[in-house]
Amino acid sequence: MREYTFHYGRGTKSFSLDETRVIKEVDMPAVKPLTDIRKAVLDAIYHPIGQEPIDRIVKPGDTITFICNDPTRVANSQDFMPILVEEMNRLGVPDENMQIVFALGAHRLMTEEEMREGVGEEVAGRLKMYNSDARVPSNFEYFGTTSRFTPVLINKHICHSDHVFLTGTIVHHYFSGYGGGRKAVLPGCAALETIRHNHSFMMDPHAGLGKTTGNPVYEDQMEGVGLWAKGRSVILFNAILDAEHRFLRIFAGDYVQAHQEACKFVDEVYGVPIPKQADVTIASCGGYPKDINVYQMQKTMDNAVLATRQGGVVILLAECEEGSGNKVLEDTCRELKTADAIEAKLRERFLIGANKAYAVTRLTKKAHFILVTGLDRKLAKEMLFDGAVDTVEEALTLAKKYVGDNPSYMLMPTGSLTVPLLQEN
Repeated sequence: MREYTFHYGRGTKSFSLDETRVIKEVDMPAVKPLTDIRKAVLDAIYHPIGQEPIDRIVKPGDTITFICNDPTRVANSQDFMPILVEEMNRLGVPDENMQIVFALGAHRLMTEEEMREGVGEEVAGRLKMYNSDARVPSNFEYFGTTSRFTPVLINKHICHSDHVFLTGTIVHHYFSGYGGGRKAVLPGCAALETIRHNHSFMMDPHAGLGKTTGNPVYEDQMEGVGLWAKGRSVILFNAILDAEHRFLRIFAGDYVQAHQEACKFVDEVYGVPIPKQADVTIASCGGYPKDINVYQMQKTMDNAVLATRQGGVVILLAECEEGSGNKVLEDTCRELKTADAIEAKLRERFLIGANKAYAVTRLTKKAHFILVTGLDRKLAKEMLFDGAVDTVEEALTLAKKYVGDNPSYMLMPTGSLTVPLLQEN
C-alpha cells in the first residue's frame, strides 16, 4: 500500500491504495518554473509576439486599462501587476491614467477585499478598480453583431483607453478550446446576453476542449472581440502556471498570434498520454480556488472522464466552500431531474447557469461520480452525483458497488489542469 496526498480546498486529503492497481499518476511533465518573475515580465513585453516592443507602443500620457482575472481563476496578478504598473510609470504613464477592470463574465461581483488581494495592496491603493457586472445593461457599449448573431456588448470601462492589456492565464477549456486571450473580453467583460448567445454554441458537437478551428464558441468569441478591437491597441499578457501556481512561461504581444503560440505550450505541459482508461479515477481539482464551487469543479470532471472507462467511477476531491456557485444551476437540476431533460430544455432555450447544469449532468451518462466534498448532501444528489462523502476511503468503498473489489485506478492530483490523452494502440 502507498499513501497519496491530494489538494482539497485550502488543505489536503490523504488516502492509501495498492499501488500495483494504479495504471498511472497523471502529472504535468517536469518543466522548470521561472525564478526571476520581474525579468520574465519585462522580457515578454519588450520581446512580444506579433507586436512591437512596449516602449514603441505606449507613449507618455497615454491611458491604460488592465483586464484582470476574478478569484475563480488563479492568475498570480498580484505578482505581475506591480511590475507592469511600475514599467508604465517609467514610460510616462501616471497612476491616474491607469485602471483595472475585473473580468467576471457571469460570475458574482468581487468584494473590495478580493480586488485588493487579487492585484496586491500596492497596486490596489494606486489604481481605480471596477467589476464588470454583466447584469447592468447601462455598463455596456454595442459593437455590432457577429455572423452567428451574437450581439457584441462590451463593458464601457475597457472602451476608452489608449491601450488595453488582456491579462490572465491559459488552460484548456471544455467547450471554448482554451482559456486566456480573447476570453478576457468575451465573456470576461461582456454583457449577459452576449455571453448567453456565445455560450449557446457549447451544444454544438464541434465545440470542445483544445479545439479552435471549426469550434463555433471560439470562432464567435474571436469575431466578437475583433469587432471591439478594430482600431484599438490591444496587448496580450498571459501566463502559464504549474500545479503549484508557479510561472512556467509568460506570453505577450498580439492577442491572436501570442495566444496561438501560448496554446501550443499549454498542449505540451498539460496534455498527458495514458495507456488505457481506468475503472476508477481519483481526481483533485488542485484545491482552492479550483474547487471553490461546483461551477468551477466541473472543468475537472471533464478531464477526469477522459481517464475513465464507460460505466466506471470518478472520485472527485472538491470541497466546494461556496456550494454550487450558481442558483440557476441548482434550480435547473431540481426542476428537471435528469440529464436528458436538462439537455432538451437547454436546446429549447439556452440560459447561463442552466448550461452548467447540462455540463455537469451530461458527464454522469459516462461515469459514476462520487464527491469527497463539503457540499450539501441533498444538493449533491439533486445534481445527479452518485455519492457525497467526507473521506476518500468512504468513496473507495462506495465505488466497489459499481466496479467490483479489484478495480484499476488512475490518479489525477491536478485534475483541473491535466488532460489525459488516450494513446492509440
